[in-house]
Order: sequence, then structure tokens, then C-alpha cells
Amino acid sequence: MSRLIMWNALTLDGYFEGTKSWELDWHKYIWGEELERFSVEQLRSADRLLFGRVTYEGMAAYWQTAEGEVAEFMNRLPKVVFSRTLARADWANTKLVKGDLVAEVKELKRQGNGNTFVFGSSNLSAELIEHGLFDEYRLAVAPVLLGRGKPLFGPIGKRLPLKLLEARPLSNGGVILRYEPVHSE
Repeated sequence: MSRLIMWNALTLDGYFEGTKSWELDWHKYIWGEELERFSVEQLRSADRLLFGRVTYEGMAAYWQTAEGEVAEFMNRLPKVVFSRTLARADWANTKLVKGDLVAEVKELKRQGNGNTFVFGSSNLSAELIEHGLFDEYRLAVAPVLLGRGKPLFGPIGKRLPLKLLEARPLSNGGVILRYEPVHSE
């Protein structure tokens, strides 16, 4: 069974983008050789990538013309975009899903044996959190206070306890955090 993993970079004050969509200039505070190596490790373990429409459009626009090892993975891996408004998905190896998000993600988890990653996609992630579908949260915390922007986590309606799996400091002051949900018995 595939593990569903959220992967996101965010600022110390919890924003994953600035006040405008795709305002990501703050990534310069965390990106470097260490985070690139970690990204490649993750992509090697991936069965597929999941996106909401907005993240899909931004990622497709960037990665289809990018070069390097990360770009090769991003373009080669199977991708699923969830959207009620997108007419088609033209990025290589992408399936467009307009139907039941929860049922589709449960089926995708059953089909795989590696990791399924959700990058960005805060609206998609909120629904996946609400339905308890994430097996792990991986966050790269950038050493910067943005002051305002779009928060990664909005109201989820319930408390979700997490267990720390790893805290990996980076030489640029960032930290990679890995958590898994604590399921009450």
C-alpha cells in the first residue's frame, strides 16, 4: 500500500506562499544542495504525485522546461491533478480527476507500494487532512518570517496530534521536519 505524504516548504510563521499566488521568492532562504538531495531521495521513493489545480498549473509551467535531476523525476513520474474546472491535463504522465477525491485517493493508496506525494496544494491538502488520509507530513521550514501570505494549514475543525519522526537541521538554518498522525485507539 502506498503512503500518502504531504511535502511542503513553509516559512517559520507558517506561510507556504506570499500574498500572491506563486510568490515563492522566500525559497532562497532554504533551497540549497542539502534540500535538493533530500528532494531527489523523496522522488526516488515516489509512485506518483498529487496536485490541486493551481499547484498543478504552476508546477507544469515550471518543470516542463526545467533541467536537472529533479526536473527529470518531476516530468517522468505519474501525476494526478484533482480539479472540477480544468479541461485537460497536458503535462506528461498526468491523469485528470474530476470525481470523488476521497475515493480516488483511497484507491491510489491501494494501488501503490511506494510513496505518493502531495506538493503545495493547500486546498487539496485540507480535504485530505479532514478525511485522515495523510500518513506523513514532511515540512521544510525556512528561516524567515514572511509576515503575511497564504498559510499552509487552515482551520481543520479538529485537533490532530502528531508524532515527530525526524528533525533534520540544514546548514542554511532551515529544518526538515517529519511527522506522522497519532491515531487514538
